[in-house]
Amino acid sequence: MRMSMSNVAQQEEEAHLSVLHGFPPRELEDQWRSFLGQADCPSAYTTPEFFLEPYWEGRRPFAILAFELGEVVGVLTGLHLRDRLISGLPSRPQLCTKDDRGEITDILLKGLLQEARTTKLVEVFSWHSKPLPTFEQNGFRRKQLEGDVVLDLSLGADALFKQFHENRRRNIRTAIKSGIEVCEVETDEHLAEYWKVYCGWRDSKRKNVQADSSFAEARKTHELSANHRRFLARYKNQPVAATGVRFCPAGLIEYAGNCSLDEFNGLRPNDLLIWRTIEWACRQGFTKYSLGAAHPFLRKSGGVVEPIDCYRLDRTFLHRYELKESLRAIPRSLVYVLPTPLQITARALRKRLLRRA
Repeated sequence: MRMSMSNVAQQEEEAHLSVLHGFPPRELEDQWRSFLGQADCPSAYTTPEFFLEPYWEGRRPFAILAFELGEVVGVLTGLHLRDRLISGLPSRPQLCTKDDRGEITDILLKGLLQEARTTKLVEVFSWHSKPLPTFEQNGFRRKQLEGDVVLDLSLGADALFKQFHENRRRNIRTAIKSGIEVCEVETDEHLAEYWKVYCGWRDSKRKNVQADSSFAEARKTHELSANHRRFLARYKNQPVAATGVRFCPAGLIEYAGNCSLDEFNGLRPNDLLIWRTIEWACRQGFTKYSLGAAHPFLRKSGGVVEPIDCYRLDRTFLHRYELKESLRAIPRSLVYVLPTPLQITARALRKRLLRRA
């Protein structure tokens, strides 16, 4: 539902920011979209369609727009999760700006703290190449994370294929020779086939996947074709694997997820799927493709690993969240060098502290 201008939450001309809790009215939407055409690699979750995503039920989505001279110059989106406010994930920032000036992040930070109010934990994720010194100056602690494999699509599909690990190239050829075919999910029949694969993957005992999305949510995501696409791999007219991508037109394309049936994985449909999405992205004119993680399967696609930074503001007594993370980071191997009685005591103490934190 589109908001009326009178219902736009907290628009302050002097502060040069707007905090939204629903799809913007037409004038503000146009300003937002104009900004996206000038920003450096905006992503799907920095577009107005962020509010149309079906998975935010009960999570109070919000967007902060920074303005200068009446124009949007920065966007940050996020969710409320119990006593935690979060913008992005370790695999995806949800923040983009027109340029790297600190004045823009100053405005976004002001809007974020305004939205957070007394929330105990505030987390924001940003590409390491786009630091947020203003956040650190205001009490946020920065931690560098592994980040994502990112491909430079401006090189072209042929050049990217040559950068693949030999195993990836071999698996793609194996999939093609085996008769695996890939198509874009477009029809209701395609969507039903995708859901069949997804359910088989989700219910796999070997993977024990923790996922509870519904077909209605899958259909709604499918209908958001301006930002989402799915690709289906078939073997002998039977669906065997699928991959989804999300994107901001003319911005960043992101690998959103994959599912496959275990019994067909030997035919390498997932390798072919990721290659077909790269070919599709190159044809559509995208220049960067974030693969959403940096594990070995994705690293075989070449590219570079671009780190992501987590900025965390822990307002709890004794910084409980920071303490819990520090305790979890203690290598178990350190415990084993202690005498047996001390090992037992150390494990019990660690467990007690984690529970209290």
